[in-house]
Amino acid sequence: MGAVKELYIVDEHGERVAVILPLDGYGRLREDLHDPAVVAERRQEPTVTFEELKKRF
Repeated sequence: MGAVKELYIVDEHGERVAVILPLDGYGRLREDLHDPAVVAERRQEPTVTFEELKKRF
């Protein structure tokens, strides 16, 4: 994945307060954040052994 070229919006003190991203870069960032979010959501679910998983399929 290549670097995303972002543009910053700054306030009257020169502090960054917002960012503008190209749509394709934004889409890649969302995809990169999705998998860890799913893992975090499912962290408390019971685990299944590999043997049990093979039996199910």
